[in-house]
Amino acid sequence: MAYQKHVFFCTNQRKDGRPCCANHNSRDMRGYMKDRIKALGLHNPGQVHVNSAGCMGRCEHGPTVVIYPQGTWYTWVDKDDIDEIIDSDILNNKIVQRLVIE
Repeated sequence: MAYQKHVFFCTNQRKDGRPCCANHNSRDMRGYMKDRIKALGLHNPGQVHVNSAGCMGRCEHGPTVVIYPQGTWYTWVDKDDIDEIIDSDILNNKIVQRLVIE
């Protein structure tokens, strides 16, 4: 099934101590986004789907989220950043430039 927006959170945990998204609470932040999407009534067939992903190879940029179909890569620091991604990108199709990973 295709989605209007398909969000992938890297939740990879490296065992060798190198930087990884799991060290930035990515599992909890994924859960936070998923709960907000559900609360907004957007977690229905064909709307928005939030998934976990393994390593996406962008660890040097901090915790990583990518949204398809546009393929926008984001980093984030806290729930405020996640809220901004939801409010701007997911709800209004406006990219949050300050959080974009090039």
